Amino acid sequence: MSKVPGIQKELKFLYRHFFNCFMKNYYTISLAVLLSLMLVHFTACGITGQENTGNQEQRVYKNPVVAKSLPDPTIIKAPDGSFYLYATEDTRNTPIYKSSDLVNWQFAGTAFTNETRPSFEPKGGLWAPDINYIDGKYVLYYSMSVWGGEWTCGIGVATADSPEGPFTDHGKLFRSNEINVQNSIDPFYIEENGKHYLFWGSFRGIYAIELNSDGLTLKPGAEKQRIAGTAYEGVYIHKKNGYYYMFASIGSCCEGVNSTYTTVAGRSDNLFGPYKNKKGHDMMDNHHEVVIRKNDRFVGTGHNSEIVEDDEGNSWILYHAVDKENPRGRVLMLDEVQWREGWPQVNNNMPSLEWKVPYFK
Repeated sequence: MSKVPGIQKELKFLYRHFFNCFMKNYYTISLAVLLSLMLVHFTACGITGQENTGNQEQRVYKNPVVAKSLPDPTIIKAPDGSFYLYATEDTRNTPIYKSSDLVNWQFAGTAFTNETRPSFEPKGGLWAPDINYIDGKYVLYYSMSVWGGEWTCGIGVATADSPEGPFTDHGKLFRSNEINVQNSIDPFYIEENGKHYLFWGSFRGIYAIELNSDGLTLKPGAEKQRIAGTAYEGVYIHKKNGYYYMFASIGSCCEGVNSTYTTVAGRSDNLFGPYKNKKGHDMMDNHHEVVIRKNDRFVGTGHNSEIVEDDEGNSWILYHAVDKENPRGRVLMLDEVQWREGWPQVNNNMPSLEWKVPYFK
């Protein structure tokens, strides 16, 4: 084409024009490239507040983790690393959910069927379960009650070979009128020095009694003892660094957006107390520290599960709350428990809207 005079002249003009434009805009182009490279570098180094570890949604979860009513959760980790959660039967026959990370939960069935469900309180609901692994069996304690039936309600026990069931009911351990503790619901099992104990109670005092080694019956001759006052229900005890931390709930659980449920705690150097707050005042006299209270989004924040540790040693707790944006039922919440000066705290004592995900390998 260089042998064609017209085209040759036009090409020289285009080359000259391109060179002039390039030189005129060289510094602008260079600055833009430099700024782009700096932005990529700073983003990779976390300057923007995001780590270069992938999608943000994979690293942060939002509450609730299950936007379905799952009150009074209890949790256990199976040998394969899966977590199983059980809850009060807003889903009939005690719902079971399964997760590998505490954030993503899938329905795994129910502990009972209409044919196998407990029946010692014929019209009663199954409330506030407590799951454990005892002597080679999954042992599920449960409350059975009707609203207002504080002297006929009681606590029963069922077992299974698998965390997904089916569970075989072994009937009641006791009713309120048999053990002479009004409103005998909300069981919690714990082992200490080779012995087996059940704690329970709801706004009529928190009590404890010894069980047989299989956890299925009361130990002959065992006597109940009172542990805490009348402000509490839904007790859970966590052992850490030489202390026993008694978590419990105060207030009203079940009044929708008017619920006042609040998670509180005290600590002791003995399983049976006395449990005290930071000032040394006794939970027997209804003194405690607040762990989780309401915020603008969630109210009725209570009845927590067992504390679970992830593979980085961080502590996590599940509990229920009423979501004011969708106040139907009591949804499942997850939060990190931070230990500060020997006391548990959750996100400035309020539910998180979003938080970093637990770490599991």
